[in-house]
Amino acid sequence: MRLATLCLLCVSALLSADQVVLNNGDTISGNIIKKDGDKLTLKSDFLGEVSMPWSAVRSLRSDADLTVVLPGGEAIQGKLNTSGNDLQVSAATGPRTAPLAGVGAIRNTAEQRTYERLQHPGLLELWTGYFDLGLSLARGNAHTDTLTTAFNASRITRTSKLTTYFNEIFASARINGVNDSTASAIRGGWSYNHNISPRAFLSALNEYEHDRFQNLDLRFVLGGGPGYNAIRRDRTRLDVLAGADYERENFMSQIHRNSAEANFGDELLYRLSGVTTINQSSRFFSNLSEGGEYRVNFDLGAVTTLKKWLGWQLTASDRFLSNPVFGKQRNDVLLSTGFRVSFAK
Repeated sequence: MRLATLCLLCVSALLSADQVVLNNGDTISGNIIKKDGDKLTLKSDFLGEVSMPWSAVRSLRSDADLTVVLPGGEAIQGKLNTSGNDLQVSAATGPRTAPLAGVGAIRNTAEQRTYERLQHPGLLELWTGYFDLGLSLARGNAHTDTLTTAFNASRITRTSKLTTYFNEIFASARINGVNDSTASAIRGGWSYNHNISPRAFLSALNEYEHDRFQNLDLRFVLGGGPGYNAIRRDRTRLDVLAGADYERENFMSQIHRNSAEANFGDELLYRLSGVTTINQSSRFFSNLSEGGEYRVNFDLGAVTTLKKWLGWQLTASDRFLSNPVFGKQRNDVLLSTGFRVSFAK
């Protein structure tokens, strides 16, 4: 009796599920999530979330109402079915038919809600980001404290991306009973990208930096230029950027330097696995006011997700200056590891 009931429930679940039939004859049952671009995404109880080329779909059927964008751009809602090469939508205003190959998009209720939210978001909406914290202590013959913190938040819309960031390292040690700082550096800033085509964008940047042990009181950078999305795949995204900027450096030794710079660099995001992501960014700044002088910013990080909101991160941040003040080294590297708390709004 129990076996018969279980079989009946399984059959009922299959009958009530959306179905997609591929050109090779395979049938996949589940819930249609969306058709975005040239891919159809479906969530199956057995296979999880599955994406397939839209061109590989021979027919489909939905038991729930879905939003469909027709070839002319009109969006209607209803249950879907196919007849030959046409998609049929059982809309409340009456049945509609469109060529299967010409359908612009398909979205379930959740995806449609997200899409509508992206059309006219408020300034405080769509923010995602993280906060990193690392702490190391030594007690006994050695007495040291090292604290690293980092914050990053991004707001991505259909036409733009706004990012702000901040990171800091502070270390102190007790030597012969005397406490003293051994590292103290702060880096922060923001950037803004505005799309001018599906792959090209204009970028603005504003950076601030303080490094006590480089005698740098404040470095201020303001600039901008064009950018291009060279790679845009599910697991990899690569942007290349170039431009010009104004730099002002104030050192504690009362040295002040103003420079015009040309710059170029890249930003890379690579999903190594379902839980681990690698981020890398670099920027080369060539001094136009003083020939032969330059700066290099390089950042590399990896994070492994432990929970939806919690991860473990490893970060390296390098700043190279070809012309430091007298007696100071040209290269400063910050390394940190610890927990990462993520958020989304």
